[in-house]
Amino acid sequence: MIDTVAGAKASAIIYSIAETAKANNLKPYDYFEYLLTEIPKHLDDTDRSFLDDLLPWSPNLPANCRKPGKEEVK
Repeated sequence: MIDTVAGAKASAIIYSIAETAKANNLKPYDYFEYLLTEIPKHLDDTDRSFLDDLLPWSPNLPANCRKPGKEEVK
């Protein structure tokens, strides 16, 4: 997958999301799982404001995505 330009770009995006999640004291696996569960629920929405709640610094993320005892980076 990463031996193509598109594959390298996709890998860079995933890596960036994972590192941003870590920087915001989230558990990357749980955060990705949450994103992949929530985003499909909104595929027909024209209003994209729901995305604000999915950002790694959102206070609306579920507790299971957060590392225990850590503060958020803003």
